[in-house]
Amino acid sequence: MELEKLKSAIESILFISGEPVEITRIAKITDATKPEVEEAIAALQSEYATGRGMIIVKKEESVQMATAPDNAEIVSEMIKSGIQEGLSKAALEVLSIVAYRGPLTRVNIEAIRGVNCSFTVRALLLRGLLERIPDPNNGRSYLYKISFEFLKKLGLENVEKLPDFEALSQDSRVESIIEA
Repeated sequence: MELEKLKSAIESILFISGEPVEITRIAKITDATKPEVEEAIAALQSEYATGRGMIIVKKEESVQMATAPDNAEIVSEMIKSGIQEGLSKAALEVLSIVAYRGPLTRVNIEAIRGVNCSFTVRALLLRGLLERIPDPNNGRSYLYKISFEFLKKLGLENVEKLPDFEALSQDSRVESIIEA
């Protein structure tokens, strides 16, 4: 794959993922070699290092897109204001799915909702309404579950106190979506 196309593909993968992505996974997705991917990542890191709002962070064998350190104050204000505002419809949907069916992987949440949930999940993590734990079945992914903060904000002792919890948490229609 030509370098410019590979860089573009990597940018898209990192942007949509919202989480660290292994270099070998990027190579597999883009049908490029690991050295080609590493060259493209190094080129992107160089390009992003020149006063842009984003950077490419590489740690061991994974990479992630992140905000530039120069913008930390502005990003902090954005996050703070986002936490203080009400929840979007998408955020409420994700919280409901995780509350009634969790813990779930992001892929499972997206299968139920039918759309990408990366940014919504990240926003809920930042608000402290979701928790991320290692997935015992896949060391490279995470499970998302509701947090104590979620329960406190709703004034619940546990998730079983949610309305219609037993019926909704056992709905077989959801299982068929997750397993598909």
